[in-house]
Amino acid sequence: MSSRPSLPVLAILVTQETAASVVYGMYDLFKCAGRDWPMVEGGDPGPALLEPVIVSTRAGVVRVANEVPIEAHCSLEQLGAPTAVCVPELMVSPARPIDGLYRAEVAWLRRCHAQGALLATACSGALLLGEAGLLDGEDATTHWAFCDMLQQRYPLARVRPQRAMVTAGEGQRLVMAGGGSSWMDLALYLIARLTSIEAAMQVARLNLIDWHHVGQQPFARMARSRQVEDAVIGRCQAWVAEHYTHPAPVSAMTQFSGLAERSFQRRFKLATGMTPMEYTQTLRIEEAKHLLETTEEPVEAVAEEVGYDDAAFFSRLFKRSVNLSPAQYRRRFGGMRAALAGTPLAPQQAPLLS
Repeated sequence: MSSRPSLPVLAILVTQETAASVVYGMYDLFKCAGRDWPMVEGGDPGPALLEPVIVSTRAGVVRVANEVPIEAHCSLEQLGAPTAVCVPELMVSPARPIDGLYRAEVAWLRRCHAQGALLATACSGALLLGEAGLLDGEDATTHWAFCDMLQQRYPLARVRPQRAMVTAGEGQRLVMAGGGSSWMDLALYLIARLTSIEAAMQVARLNLIDWHHVGQQPFARMARSRQVEDAVIGRCQAWVAEHYTHPAPVSAMTQFSGLAERSFQRRFKLATGMTPMEYTQTLRIEEAKHLLETTEEPVEAVAEEVGYDDAAFFSRLFKRSVNLSPAQYRRRFGGMRAALAGTPLAPQQAPLLS
């Protein structure tokens, strides 16, 4: 495996009690960050932003929970100090003692934390932070079925069963997510914290990650890249991307193209799959989504800013396109962005392999 020291390294820790779905799910989301959104928009992948690595006590195939084989890229000893460590859930009973079961993993987590790494756990993975003595005097959370066990076994921890995610410790370098699919929240949080909020939002949209299961329409975004087969239409696309608020964008594009109106309409639809007005409206809706996510401007102001004098018409168009009203969209995705925004700076990057 080649070393890429410029990228934050995320070690995903695998044990025999690990759930394979969480490992592979996290790995795919981390790999997706920065790479897949440009590919959907323009056809070519973007640069990777993260370097996920699957680690275990030994390299090679580890047979995890439900007899699923997972290949660990390297052993704990082979991996240099990572930027962050993810501990997926442990498929153990809340009543089962875990004394001595994870000695090597616990010792390694202590070393990583001492070297400045961020430690993140999903579900019952928080037990390993307790075993490492890192929860004393700290807020903590885990799957609801393990909260009593966590509090009883680590009495100095302040277990918060009602919270879906907790950040704690010096530099907020302990991150714990609750149960079920909260590992996706955790993955998005880590992407935002180690790269950018926008990268995390792109991953959420592209992978249809939504806490309330409203379907894929709110995540749908138009590919804004210029097509190159028809150079005239490509220039028009570039123009309207900067001038979509023009009061008569289709007439202006037609004039800009130098084509007869009928010829322009036909060639634009052939090149983009949309009429010029549909294309312009899609650009406006995309900018409106961004404003609703990132500002507190009233819907009327957002409508005007993207080119609509009639806020009621804008709201109907937005609802038809996105399947949510502007206010519903803001509550849904503005809240996600706000939750991702409160992230401290990443720890210092370290080499991938020693």
